Amino acid sequence: MNFNNAQFETSFANAKQFIASDVPEICFSGRSNVGKSSLINKILNRKSFARVSSKPGKTVTINFFKVDSVRLVDLPGYGYAKVSYEEKERWGELMESYFGTGRNIKMVFQLIDMRHPATDFDISMLEFLSANNIPFTIVLTKSDKLNKTETAKRLELINEELGEYANMADIIPFSIQDHASAERIREIISSFSLN
Repeated sequence: MNFNNAQFETSFANAKQFIASDVPEICFSGRSNVGKSSLINKILNRKSFARVSSKPGKTVTINFFKVDSVRLVDLPGYGYAKVSYEEKERWGELMESYFGTGRNIKMVFQLIDMRHPATDFDISMLEFLSANNIPFTIVLTKSDKLNKTETAKRLELINEELGEYANMADIIPFSIQDHASAERIREIISSFSLN
């Protein structure tokens, strides 16, 4: 699978616009500003393919990228307190429509900031994925911000914070400086390629 072949397909702000789910879809989910766009850029070997913003809540659409016979789906971040009630409602309806319309979802990479405890939103998302039998991998972002001792401590705590969900999935500490973690994610994505 050639990740350099990635192409931006489209962005949608409501379910009526969705394109057909004709290839395996790999999703990236997480709270606002957790690093979804940075991770996508890293695995695609691009600097600014997916838009990166320092302002939480910037991605308010579902963004679709095509890589060979797989589609990568960048979901809008959740849990940003300054977003209006109407925007949160729209986010909920968008997610419900995306996950509830029989799309060919093969994997969800659930991103959690390694430096902080998993949020209630993170746990709710894992509950949702588990209840709907959607496979997921937990990616602990920004691992480069911690030293070895802090990393070991957070890995221990994250297992407690995630409870049963920690045993349901692989857990990958990730940093945009770490080529090995990016390659591991690429391998998971490649396993769903139709080529």
